[in-house]
Amino acid sequence: MKIIKRILPMLLILMLSITGCSQTSDEKEKDESKTKKVTDVLGREVEIPSESDSIVALGAGALRMVCYMQGTDKVVGVENLESEIAISRPYSYVYPDLAKLPVVGEGGSNGSTAYQEEIIKAEPDVIITAYDKDMAEDLTEKTGIPVVTVSYNGIFDKNMDKSFELIGEVIGKQDRAKELITYMDELEKDLDDRTKDIDDKDKPTVYTGAVSFRGEHGFEGTYGKYPPFEAINAKNVVDQTKKEGALLVDLEKVSTWDPDIIFLNPQNMKLVNKDYKKNPDFYNSLSAVKNKKVYSQPSYNWYTTNVEIAISDAYYAGSIIYPEQFKDVNVEEKADEIYQKFLGKKLYSDFEKEGLGFGSITIGE
Repeated sequence: MKIIKRILPMLLILMLSITGCSQTSDEKEKDESKTKKVTDVLGREVEIPSESDSIVALGAGALRMVCYMQGTDKVVGVENLESEIAISRPYSYVYPDLAKLPVVGEGGSNGSTAYQEEIIKAEPDVIITAYDKDMAEDLTEKTGIPVVTVSYNGIFDKNMDKSFELIGEVIGKQDRAKELITYMDELEKDLDDRTKDIDDKDKPTVYTGAVSFRGEHGFEGTYGKYPPFEAINAKNVVDQTKKEGALLVDLEKVSTWDPDIIFLNPQNMKLVNKDYKKNPDFYNSLSAVKNKKVYSQPSYNWYTTNVEIAISDAYYAGSIIYPEQFKDVNVEEKADEIYQKFLGKKLYSDFEKEGLGFGSITIGE
C-alpha cells in the first residue's frame, strides 16, 4: 500500500506533465497556423497573418495594384496624394471613397514618407509598400507591423506578376492574381505576335512628345524605349540616343530624325501650341505634320504607370503604325475591355469627355 501511495503522486505528476506538453504543442501549432511566410519582391522573407482583414498601401503604384487586385475593401489608410481624384489616374476615379480614408503617408513628388503614428492608429494587419529594403525594414521596426514590398516598371514587368501574387497572398485573392497575370500575358503575346515579324525597313519611324514626367512638358518631352512602342516593336527615333526612360531632346534633333508619325499627349497640347506660335517653321517642316500624321497618346504616368492606359496606348499606336496588322481591332472597344479587366469599369467614354481619347491632332489649334 505504501508503494502504491508513493507511485500515485509520481504518476499524477507525469500525466500532468504529458498533458501540459501536449497542450503547449497544440497551442504552438495553433499560433503557427495564424501566420505564414511570404517572400517579397526584394527577396525579404516576411511573416504575415494567415488572413489579413486590413492593409495600407504606400509608395508609387502600391495602392493601384491593390485596386487592380480588387482589394479596396481592406484598405484602412492612404497617402495624401490619393486625395486627388482624376480620370488620368483611373483607380482613383473608379474608387473615389479611398480619398476619404485616414491619411497615413505623404506620397507623390514629395516622397513616400510614412506617417508612422497614423499607421499605428489605423491598425492594418499588413503594410504593402513600394519602398526599398531599408525603408521597409525601418517601417516594420517602428510600427511593429509586417511590411511586404511590391514594385513594377513599365507595362509587362515580371515584378508585377510577383507583386500580384504577393498581394493575393496578403488579402486572400490568389485567383485574382492568376487572372490578371494570365490576361497580361495574353495581351503581351498578342501585341508582339502582330508585329514581331515586320522587317525594320518596312516600319515607319515614330516619335512621342509632350510626355509628362516630374511635371508637364512640351514637344521636347519624350521617352527612350517607350513601353507602348516597345510592346509593338515600333521604330522609335529616340532610341537612337541609346537612352532609356523619360528625357528632353533638342527640337533640332527631332528635325533631323523627321519621324513619319508623331504621337502627342493631349493633356500637354497647350505647351506644344504655345511653342508653335513662337516657332511655326520647325513644326511645319516636319513630315508627320505636313502629312497629317500626328495622333494622340494619353499620358499613363502619374505616380508611376497606369498599366491599363499604357496598354490601351499600345493598341492605338499599333493601329496607326501597322493598320493592316491591327485591322481587326476596334481600339475603343479594346480599351474598354482592358479598363474593365483591371478596374471593373468601361472608361473610354469618360476619357473622351476629358479630351483624352484617341484621334488625330492638329498642332497649333
